[in-house]
Amino acid sequence: MILGNVLDPMPSSRGRVIPPTELGELEAFRSLLAGQAQAEIGGAVCLGFERTPGSALFNRALGLGLGEAATEAGLEEIDAFFIERGLAYGIPLTPDAQPPELPAWLEARGFHRGYAWTKFARGPEPAPRIGSDLRVEELGDDRADVFADVFARAYGTPEVTRPLLERLPGNQSWRCFAAFDGGTPAAVGGLFVTGGVGWLGAAGTLPEFRRRGAQGALLAARIEAGREVGCETLVTETGEPLEGRQEGSYRNLVRAGFEPRYVRQNYLSSVEADTSGTRA
Repeated sequence: MILGNVLDPMPSSRGRVIPPTELGELEAFRSLLAGQAQAEIGGAVCLGFERTPGSALFNRALGLGLGEAATEAGLEEIDAFFIERGLAYGIPLTPDAQPPELPAWLEARGFHRGYAWTKFARGPEPAPRIGSDLRVEELGDDRADVFADVFARAYGTPEVTRPLLERLPGNQSWRCFAAFDGGTPAAVGGLFVTGGVGWLGAAGTLPEFRRRGAQGALLAARIEAGREVGCETLVTETGEPLEGRQEGSYRNLVRAGFEPRYVRQNYLSSVEADTSGTRA
């Protein structure tokens, strides 16, 4: 498979230079949390959603150590941003985050390692054929409630996140899809586009519809949507495969032509912080 420039640095919308695998997620969450607490501090984009004070998915400092080397003074400012709002938070670090002492600095400040994520990328090649008896449709803003309801129930996100999710279908930077069993929505997935990068996320399947190829079909639909709008690189992530944890998402991504690029460690500010997105 031709991956093209998936590891080449690219500028974000604010001028930083970070790899596509991080850029897509960063800009997607900046969009998802539009109107919430946001600040660029110490080379990171700090995002806070005060209605989920224990969530290290919605409260994070993204891009730290990539566009510029982190500093201990910058870490102090980042910490102040979240402490002021009473938020537990996460700091994801790629293997290339600078300086090399950064993980030790975080651990000295009381951060602990959470569940790490594997970051994936692929080029704009067509998606493989995926067998499923479910029908995939794109959702506009007139069916935003379908997208929000299925994702919230499938993924277990708190009810307070529903208004954030309802804004995505119909947003010019997002393409949102659902898989249906007849007229019943079974699964959803989103595509966020920034420049030539497409980030695939916001995906979930209701328990009663699992093992029917829903996410494979939704991956294929989103890959094709990314191709249609000229994405050069498609990126996403899922949890690091560990013994005793299901790896269905990982296998789905590999079948869809994504290649694992690196494992990104999640550093958490406290035991209350949780990267699953299910804790309010």
